[in-house]
Amino acid sequence: MKKLKDAVSRFKSIAIKVLTGLPRPLASRLAVVFGLSTRAMTLGVRAVVFNEHSEVLLVQHTYVEGWHFPGGGVERGEAAVQAMIKELREEANITLKSVPKLFHIYRNTQHSRFDHVVLFVCQHEGQTDPKVPDHEIAEARFFSINALPETVTKSTAQRMQEVLHGVPKSDIW
Repeated sequence: MKKLKDAVSRFKSIAIKVLTGLPRPLASRLAVVFGLSTRAMTLGVRAVVFNEHSEVLLVQHTYVEGWHFPGGGVERGEAAVQAMIKELREEANITLKSVPKLFHIYRNTQHSRFDHVVLFVCQHEGQTDPKVPDHEIAEARFFSINALPETVTKSTAQRMQEVLHGVPKSDIW
């Protein structure tokens, strides 16, 4: 089983490298098709991570436009919270003060009618090292909640309103 997991991990790494060379809309669509081809329903995690200055962590991927909350897919046999902790470490070298708190579960109809996103809220403890851009993450940094970048995605901006201001939660990402 470990050999299979390692092979899948290597394949994903190669796939991401290939996707980064394609136009972003095409790369995004192919990533979704890959996800759907490997499982019937996809489950992802995202985190609203605040630092000690009440700034929020956002990441910019190499293969899709805009600033997003950090996150990624939940693998078979992996708990959502463990996937979130792993993604924060991989995408931003972030360690947490405590276990992420579940905020809501959304259907992500932008990509597929089979995709779901589990959103967590958490406080960061620190960064093990500054995040160096790689084949997946172009940049990861904290922003003032009052000065989000202009290219923040619509869904990310909406989730910020839900988390910070108690705007009613949507069930659609």
